[in-house]
Amino acid sequence: MENLREIFQVMTRRFGLLNKNCCQVGGEELSLVQSHILYEILQKDRPSMQQVADTLAIDITTFSRQIQTLVKLELVKKTPLPEDKRVSQLTLTTQGKYVATKIDADMNRYLTEVFSHMSEFEQEMVIRSVKLLNEAMSKSTVCCKPLI
Repeated sequence: MENLREIFQVMTRRFGLLNKNCCQVGGEELSLVQSHILYEILQKDRPSMQQVADTLAIDITTFSRQIQTLVKLELVKKTPLPEDKRVSQLTLTTQGKYVATKIDADMNRYLTEVFSHMSEFEQEMVIRSVKLLNEAMSKSTVCCKPLI
């Protein structure tokens, strides 16, 4: 059997998932985590901090620090709910929407270029396989945690 870990290690490196930073905005470097946060806020309608932290499986303290940085960069706006000040909703500023959309477009361009080296059948096979893997991972009892 092939070395599965090696296959995923190589894919992780090629996707740049080990890079400290993923992109630059007006001279500021954004981390991969920050780019994921922007993506999730873009996809949802005024999510709470807890919702986005849960989606990304980030503890709320770490997530809160990331949000503070994104607020300072004027990419995210954090608004306490009037009925419960303990809960804050997140929205993207105009600059935040621009940055999130640009990152999304860059990733789509990258994936389009990668897929251009495959036949249509191979592309469909990879997409089906990744969906199948995602589904299996969602059922795993150890998903998102290293096996120790």
